[in-house]
Amino acid sequence: MKEKKSSENKILSRIELGKSNLILFFAGLVVLAAGFILMSQGPWDNPLSRSVSPLVLLFGYLIVFPIAIFYRGKSNSSKVRKY
Repeated sequence: MKEKKSSENKILSRIELGKSNLILFFAGLVVLAAGFILMSQGPWDNPLSRSVSPLVLLFGYLIVFPIAIFYRGKSNSSKVRKY
């Protein structure tokens, strides 16, 4: 049982979610909320709810959220002096 916990800790320690990742995540939530609000506007055959809102939702799910997860920012390895 302890082996499983130590392997989980290694995985979680490698995932570094910083401030920029959280900002991108919340931006994704805002984009999704905007997409669902656009979808609920007007009748079902409204062009806004049939064409624009699915594109906004796809943008949020397929672009913003993956960027929020995988974005690393600038690495500190370039600042290290090599002797």
